[in-house]
Amino acid sequence: MSRTPHAESRVAAATPTPPEEVRRGVGASHAKAILFGEHAVVYGAPAIAIPVDSLTAEAVIEPGPPGLRIISSLYTGTVEDAPDRLAPVVTAIRASLERAGLAGLAAGSPNEPTGVTVTITSTIPHERGVGSSAAVAAAIARAAFDLAGAELDSETLFDLIQTAERVAHGTPSGIDARTVAATGAIRFNRGAVAPIRVGAPLILAFADSGHPGSTAKAVGSVRELREREPGSTDALLSRLAEIAEQSIDTIASGDRTAIGAAMSEAHAILHEVGVSSERLDAIVAAARSVGSAGAKLTGGGLGGCVIAVADSLDHAAQIGDAMRAAGAERTWTVEVPAA
Repeated sequence: MSRTPHAESRVAAATPTPPEEVRRGVGASHAKAILFGEHAVVYGAPAIAIPVDSLTAEAVIEPGPPGLRIISSLYTGTVEDAPDRLAPVVTAIRASLERAGLAGLAAGSPNEPTGVTVTITSTIPHERGVGSSAAVAAAIARAAFDLAGAELDSETLFDLIQTAERVAHGTPSGIDARTVAATGAIRFNRGAVAPIRVGAPLILAFADSGHPGSTAKAVGSVRELREREPGSTDALLSRLAEIAEQSIDTIASGDRTAIGAAMSEAHAILHEVGVSSERLDAIVAAARSVGSAGAKLTGGGLGGCVIAVADSLDHAAQIGDAMRAAGAERTWTVEVPAA
């Protein structure tokens, strides 16, 4: 039996209109680790760094109550009330929204009818020298441009990360900003970036010392040492630069023994310039005690993380056990694929 026109209209009227999907922007990034060249890179020397894909940051930007709000594990509330340690994040949010063409949202006025909520989720340990602030800034920038439906080129992304990094670290070299956006191992020198060849998978045991590091404080400490003892300090920094440059061929060859030896020498120099600590030294020694070819602090130092070369995934787990026994708060395994 066919329906009458009236019946058809009643059926049509009873069908609800699908709600319009709420527009949101999503962005992500990852941590980084410096293999070689910490501190020497501040003075224009090369450094070798890798992305750490297993540690990630994600930002979601969507409409919210009037003003700019942050939701994160460190703080939830308006940007006006955010603690000082969130200043790099606030800077990244405002700068990214403005550069993405969302200046009205960047203003974040409580008097505007609509606002923005930025939700940040991160597995990257904070203040550990593995690029947490840079990765979060990268995720925010990508989310802002995603929300705007605009293309984000690599140089704009770098500039936005550096804008936040200057708030976090004073005068950043740019290595964090480049590496958290990289897809493979890189050589960084005076802002220029080039990919490097990884001849065989590089397996690293990674340990969080449990103590926060401060890149700005560590860089300042080395600068003061250089002012007091310019000759000897410059010689040590030059050797760090040589190790970094020589490591390019070593990494390309896949020689774990040689890579480990270079790491151990680099750590000894970093200890000598005063940016290691008893905890970091103990974790390095623990890694060596169970057969790691070499280990070192990574990042600015005075806390933060240690990386150690492993022969296999099982060996990395064994090294991790030893590192935790020596005081590491947590450990994980990082694999840099051959490329």
